[in-house]
Amino acid sequence: MSLKTRLTDDMKAAMKSGDKDRLGTIRLINAAIKQREVDERIQLDDAQVLGILEKMLKQRRDSITQFEAANRNDLVDKEKAEVVVIQAYLPAQLTPAEVDAQIAAAIAESGATGSKDMGRVMGLVKAKVAGRTDMGKLSEQVKAKLAALG
Repeated sequence: MSLKTRLTDDMKAAMKSGDKDRLGTIRLINAAIKQREVDERIQLDDAQVLGILEKMLKQRRDSITQFEAANRNDLVDKEKAEVVVIQAYLPAQLTPAEVDAQIAAAIAESGATGSKDMGRVMGLVKAKVAGRTDMGKLSEQVKAKLAALG
């Protein structure tokens, strides 16, 4: 079952059960998908839908940080609830050890010797872990590993 089909089915289930918070978040996801499809005049596949979900997740995490700084706990709780719903549609997250193993494999595969090779290493790692880890944290981990090389 495709992600778009699963989202539609879950939206119907949320309507029937009266779960307004979940329904609202699923509608936001569907709106983002439709917006991109209309803008680019294409049908999105699961990989592209995952990209949209990752972007939405990053936006929510940034919002949570900002709302916590402003002491707006009501909005923090709302954003955290949306994060939980969005994460339900993403693949299982990798453990830190699995991410380290992927980074090490990409460094070995690319023959990276230092920080100047970050783009090449990130390209390889990103393709393997897409949707299964936070890309911001991944970038920091790759940078640290490459800096340790020289």
